[in-house]
Amino acid sequence: MTAMLSRLIVDFAYRIGDEIGAKAVMYWIDVDQNPGIVNEGKSSAQTILVTRGDKEIPEDLVKSSSILKIPNLKLTRVGQIKIAITKGIAMGLLKKGDKVVCLTGIPKFGYVDSIMIIDVGREFEILTSEYITSIFEGLQPEVFEAVLNIALELGSQGREGRSVGTIFILGDHERVLQYSRQIIINPFAGYQEEEKNILNPALKDTIKEFSALDGAFIIKSNGVLMTAGSHISAALESKDFPKGLGSRHLAAAGITAVTDAVAVVVSESTGTVRVFKKGRIIVSIEKPVE
Repeated sequence: MTAMLSRLIVDFAYRIGDEIGAKAVMYWIDVDQNPGIVNEGKSSAQTILVTRGDKEIPEDLVKSSSILKIPNLKLTRVGQIKIAITKGIAMGLLKKGDKVVCLTGIPKFGYVDSIMIIDVGREFEILTSEYITSIFEGLQPEVFEAVLNIALELGSQGREGRSVGTIFILGDHERVLQYSRQIIINPFAGYQEEEKNILNPALKDTIKEFSALDGAFIIKSNGVLMTAGSHISAALESKDFPKGLGSRHLAAAGITAVTDAVAVVVSESTGTVRVFKKGRIIVSIEKPVE
């Protein structure tokens, strides 16, 4: 019964995609216990398979689809879609003006049960920004993905049972460093670049440990960690910023307003992860309510 229901919903999603001229059908493969051939060559929409990496994807699906991995965390459906769309833009799979049909569901039920149509350029914070085409310019997509994954894990899980707030600043590091000063001795000083690249999986626990320190991480566009524990002196006036956000968010807005960097902020109080560009919040991913 569940396999037939999924099949009907998936087929209908591709029909919708063709009717509206969708660029892609984004399919949360982890929620489907019996994924079959998705497109079968009948639709002009490309297939983007979204996975948390805990499900084996049939080989025929891999060959005919793009694969997009999101963190294996408890997130709302809207949060999952925000992450997937953001990463899709970073990877060059999506751009402003594209329409995307999203297929999601609840993994424990074993089938897709929801269809959502996203117009890239009109939905969510990131998609309403005029900077959408240049958000990730100069950044390696895998670097942004690694930072976002760590930020989401910190927002959702904290560190050793404690809530953690921190800020990651990516790209345009030379100008960023002009607006920063070290609060503590730089823990990354003296290491070779390959030893302190955020793409090195062995560094994840170290980064999470340093996230408890005051100050920001400053990261080169290629993923090399320049500093941790840096104070950022470029902050917007609080009157120009949404109420209820603290000094980290002001610093992120300020530094991205005066440089070409992207900032990713984890809120200590709520676990919400926000991405900044050009002094603005471009996407906000909330921690689910327990």
